[in-house]
Amino acid sequence: MAFAVKLPANTISNWHTKTIKPNQRCCSVTIPHSSLSSFSNFPIMVNSCTGKMGKAVIKEADSTGLNVVPVSFGNEEESGKTVQVCGKDITLYGPSERESILASVFDEHPNLIVVDYTVPSAVNDNAELYCKVGVPFVMGTTGGDRPRLYRTVEDSKVHALISPQMGKQVVAFLATMEIMAEQFPGAFSGYTLQVMESHQASKVDASGTAKAVIGFFEKLGVSFDMDQIQLIRDPKQQIELVGVPEEHLSGHAFHMYHLTSPDGTVSFEFQHNVCGRSIYAQGTIDAALFLAKKVHEKAGKKIFNMVDVLREGNMR
Repeated sequence: MAFAVKLPANTISNWHTKTIKPNQRCCSVTIPHSSLSSFSNFPIMVNSCTGKMGKAVIKEADSTGLNVVPVSFGNEEESGKTVQVCGKDITLYGPSERESILASVFDEHPNLIVVDYTVPSAVNDNAELYCKVGVPFVMGTTGGDRPRLYRTVEDSKVHALISPQMGKQVVAFLATMEIMAEQFPGAFSGYTLQVMESHQASKVDASGTAKAVIGFFEKLGVSFDMDQIQLIRDPKQQIELVGVPEEHLSGHAFHMYHLTSPDGTVSFEFQHNVCGRSIYAQGTIDAALFLAKKVHEKAGKKIFNMVDVLREGNMR
């Protein structure tokens, strides 16, 4: 008996031995724009706008009708330069000018929301700046000192949405796995687990999402060593073995989890494949819309995550 939970259109059965044809494609998720929040007329500032996620967020913000502020944080060498992102001229400012620039922009746009997709080393300094100036922010950047990040917001008067995973459907899957792990501990006791994940070659470490899913399986009774994760980073293998479309080799996230019963008569497969960055950009804009609403309502809770956004239920 086999049970499969699969988001993409292509099916990888017995993925550890079977080759997938290169011309297979994952499905795209189209989210209608008919249910935009009434709080969709606020200005948004995206840091850093020249990165792949920054560009994707600006594109999504523009298509949603948000006012993209023509200012963004960059490195010191970029300071003062104007770049074009999605047809918009945006001026970059380095670390030494961040505070004065942000304060000026916030003074001009008091309902500003900042989106941060910078680098792990900048997470804490940026969050402290946002809180010092008083600007609500969406933190999509991973890494940094996370306990310090949360303390920074808790000690301020700023509302923030913090999530290392902005893909709404992926977050929903993780939340479902967490519920299953809490309510049915040991349900998969004795089962063996195989995990394969494929990301662009520039990603050296194992996926945090994969580690989270493995953690839930461990609560369900599965024994697994994180070193056993099969990391696929070779483009040839990604095309021939995993089925990644060639045009998405530079940006994808394919995850496969295969469980087998002790006697080998039962197997379960869980799979979620993402091509490109649109799923994360869409989730980021929903997060910004959600946060703007909470700021407007003067919500008592200050720190939110993507599960809060999902529970609100009025995403685009």
